[in-house]
Amino acid sequence: MKKISLIGSLLKRIYRVYSSELLTSLQQRGFTDLRPSFLEVLLFICENDGPSIKQIGSGCGLKKQTMTSHLNELEKRGYVERKINPQDKREQNIFLTEYGERFKFNLFDCISDIESNYSSIVGEVELDRVEHLLKNFHSKLNNASKDQLNLNL
Repeated sequence: MKKISLIGSLLKRIYRVYSSELLTSLQQRGFTDLRPSFLEVLLFICENDGPSIKQIGSGCGLKKQTMTSHLNELEKRGYVERKINPQDKREQNIFLTEYGERFKFNLFDCISDIESNYSSIVGEVELDRVEHLLKNFHSKLNNASKDQLNLNL
């Protein structure tokens, strides 16, 4: 197997384990109506106060159609609400509801527990090293992609 295929496969497997653990922890705390695909969107909203739909899509790497579908579901389930941006009436910003704020507290608590567990398994230094390596790899790939786009113009 080529290196990049193996790296991609390992990252996907690690993410699946993490996502499954996070979803299970949240379900044990009463948030039983979530799908794995909602977690990344909700995490972005929890970390960024009142982002636009475009910002969420860009931050999560999702297409507008997928974003709209996820946000409709999350709004129906009571996690988020849309508000018109006062500076640009064409834009909507997404905010957590009161229920969403309770979810945010539990989400961050669950993530902290999982991180502590992973740290005890691989060690704090190793976890920091992996984080740094992946951020660097991601940044270089993004910069290379932008350079490629500029060359094609």
